[in-house]
Parts: sequence; C-alpha cells; structure tokens
Amino acid sequence: MSGRLHLGLPMWANDAWRGSLYPPHGGAQGYLGDYARVFSAVEGNTTFYSGAPKPETVATWARQVPTDFRFCFKLPSSLTHEHRLDGIESSFDAFLEALDPLRGRLGPLMVQLPRDFGAEELPRLRALLARWPSDVPCAVEVRHSEFFHKGAAEIELNRLLISQGANRVMLDVRPLFSTSAQGHPGMIKAQDEKPKRPLHVISTGNFPVVRFIGHVDADINDRYFHPWIARLALWIKQGISPFLFVHTADNRHSPRIARRLHDALATHIGSPPLPEFAGERQVELF
Repeated sequence: MSGRLHLGLPMWANDAWRGSLYPPHGGAQGYLGDYARVFSAVEGNTTFYSGAPKPETVATWARQVPTDFRFCFKLPSSLTHEHRLDGIESSFDAFLEALDPLRGRLGPLMVQLPRDFGAEELPRLRALLARWPSDVPCAVEVRHSEFFHKGAAEIELNRLLISQGANRVMLDVRPLFSTSAQGHPGMIKAQDEKPKRPLHVISTGNFPVVRFIGHVDADINDRYFHPWIARLALWIKQGISPFLFVHTADNRHSPRIARRLHDALATHIGSPPLPEFAGERQVELF
C-alpha cells in the first residue's frame, strides 16, 4: 500500500494571501475552507505561542475541512521551552483534550525543543513519548548542535524516536542560508530566527515531517528541492506518508512556492496539479 504526500504551509490565517490563495475581498472566516481546498495539511504554529484553542473554535475548524485534511499543531512553548517537558503531564493531557474534536484529523503534533535542549534531557522526552496516545502521530524537532554530529547524542535520539514510532522533523534551511540576506529585511529576520543546522534526512516513523525554508529566489528553491523529489517519492512508494511544509522569510509567497515545488514533484508521485487558488479564480471571472 502506497503512502501519500501531505502538503501545507505554516498557517492558514494570513491576510497577505488575499488576491492569490484567497479572494481579494471577503472575511477571514473563509480562509480555512479556501486553504483546505488546495492544501492537505497545516502546521498551525499559533498553538506554540498561544496555547490550546477553545473547544468551540476547534469544533468549527473540524467542520471547515475535509476528512483527509491534517492539522499538525505544535505543543505550546510553555511545555517545551518554559518547563522543558518537566512536570507537564496534566498540561499535555489538557492540550490533547482541547484538540479532541479534531481526533482523526490530526497529523503529527510537533514537539519543537529549545536550542539548548541536549542529550542529558532526553529522559524527559522519553517520558513524554511514553505518554503519547497511540492514535496521534508525533514529530520531534531538535535544535541542539550535538544532535547533528552523528555521534552518541544523535544515535541515542534516533533510537528513542524509532522505538516510539515518533518522527524526526527535518528542518531544511539550506535555501535560506544559501546567500547573504542583505537588502531583504524578511530574510535577515528569518536567518536570525532559524537555527543553521545540517540537514540529516532520516525517517524514524511513518510520517516524516520536512520543513522547507525557502529563499526569495525561486531558482535557488528549485535547486535545493530537487533531491527531495526522489526521497519523497521513495517514502510514498514504501507506504510512508510524508508531510512537507513550505516556508519563506515572511511567508507572503509561500503558497505560490509550494505550488511550484509540488508541480516539480507531482509527476514522480502520480499526483494531480494543485487546485486553482480562490483569489486567482476570482480574478479570472472578471
């Protein structure tokens, strides 16, 4: 049985996408529906900063997307960064409970760890993964440099993830750091925020998560994305379902870049083109 590709962006609520992904006029209440007609997953970064959404909000989201759409929310930073996974059992359970209306529509929930969360704290991650519900996929993003040297720390991390069926997030920042950011304020900010770590391509679970941080130059993105085509196609053939999330410095052009990358991949995985963006369709009508 083949897997499938889930393609998405960091969020769905972005006014900068009016006139492209979204109609130029209309309320934000229609964003998620228009987004889900094109993309099959979303990161949902807001939970990292704001915590669990209200149950009635989550129920509304569930009604706006098809059954095969996947939400991949991040654990709140209060759990991962403030408490560093220590003593978070009740807060973690409450977070999952808030997302309960989306059970069945959850992709890998992401545990993004601080840059200084190293091997000595892996027992905390082990305890969290042992508590993780079996019907909700998990993905872990590490940023400490010791997890990128193929030494004892990285071996221990990968073994832990494999043993628990958790997915290691692959943060591909190569396009972002391929040139100087001079003259591009958005890229300067992005280079300051994103960790410059090597890309280690590995599938430790059935739902690999690739976060592709794009450049303002489309040709640069194409060059760095090209090797991903064979890898994503192989995973899908093996019955693995990867999640590909496309970012750019300010995310203004993320939808169009995601479509361009998907077009390059589509013939290799037997996927049809992405549906037309609602904003572009409306422009054609007039």
